[in-house]
Amino acid sequence: MLDIAEELYRWVEQGRDAAVATVAAVSGSAPRRPGAALAVDAEGTAIGSVSGGCVEGAVHALCRQALDDGETVLERFDHSDEDAFATGLTCGGAIDVLVTPLRAADPARPVLAAALAAAARGEAVAVARVVTGPAELRGRALLVGADGTRTGGFGAHPALDATVAAEAAAFLAAGRTGMLGIGERGSRCGAPLTLLVESSVPPPRLIVFGAVDFAQALARIGRFLGYQVTVCDARPVFATRERFPEADEVVVEWPHAYLRRTRVDRRTVLCVLTHDAKFDVPLLALALRLPVAYVGAMGSRRTHLDRTARLREAGLTDRELDRLRSPIGLDLGARTPEETALSIAAEVVAARHGGSGAALTGAGRPIHRDGPEPAGVRWRG
Repeated sequence: MLDIAEELYRWVEQGRDAAVATVAAVSGSAPRRPGAALAVDAEGTAIGSVSGGCVEGAVHALCRQALDDGETVLERFDHSDEDAFATGLTCGGAIDVLVTPLRAADPARPVLAAALAAAARGEAVAVARVVTGPAELRGRALLVGADGTRTGGFGAHPALDATVAAEAAAFLAAGRTGMLGIGERGSRCGAPLTLLVESSVPPPRLIVFGAVDFAQALARIGRFLGYQVTVCDARPVFATRERFPEADEVVVEWPHAYLRRTRVDRRTVLCVLTHDAKFDVPLLALALRLPVAYVGAMGSRRTHLDRTARLREAGLTDRELDRLRSPIGLDLGARTPEETALSIAAEVVAARHGGSGAALTGAGRPIHRDGPEPAGVRWRG
């Protein structure tokens, strides 16, 4: 639901009734991940997608039904071997889809509206919705902010509110969306529950060091991939807004000084395109010791060997140096800045999702991989 927050919140602001279908869990090969959503209003207008086309028609019908009867439902869609054109995923996987009405009179609407508003503003929030459990709780929701504030809840079950809030905060810290199961003892409501917990976090950062022509192309593709893009260079003649209109931020500062003071996290991507030792060595000596997702540096193999020797002299260990992707990018035979940016972006995506970078043709491996977290229900108590 939160992945279509801006459009869906506009509907809420306009007072439109809607129903939203959200991918709650996947197994096998499936085109969309948990959190992908399709919303339908009273006129039948749809936004978003839960399967890339495989089951959109059936999910659309479920949303229309939820608008009529106000019921929250969980539906499973899987592969149909007997008829590839039947309602099912022809890719061979299975998805569980939670359909929730979002009508003016529905008790969860204010909570879900607050979640959509926060996500549309780029704030870090998590919202938990009851999928299975007592009838009076199904569809109810609890919103948890990054500062621990709560909105909504589960009625006369404050202990359940506290339990779900703690678990939702953990999902938010990991930037994870998935199913949460709470046993009867842990739920404190007389029955076990399952909930869908969705997290919305600000976009990850891509920081490009070196205001060169390759950086111009990389800023464009980084923006396309959903990163918040910063370009940093110590040379004011090159680091200008006119040269980098796609960047969210252009910084004129020595790279290592900027990196020391700016915010990074485990999703941050650092690309060093200067291939100049006076910039690279102090920058990489710091970057390779930070908890970030990716550190890559441009340059020839000879440049890489020289740079590695300088970094060893600066005190970096073999383990720290093993984190460096250099020469940066995948072997695509790239020549132009745009092709080079594509090769760098491809390596970033592969590193993020555990891909090999090899061609899929003849590989014999699953196309869609689960992340480090299991795709099923996480159970507590």
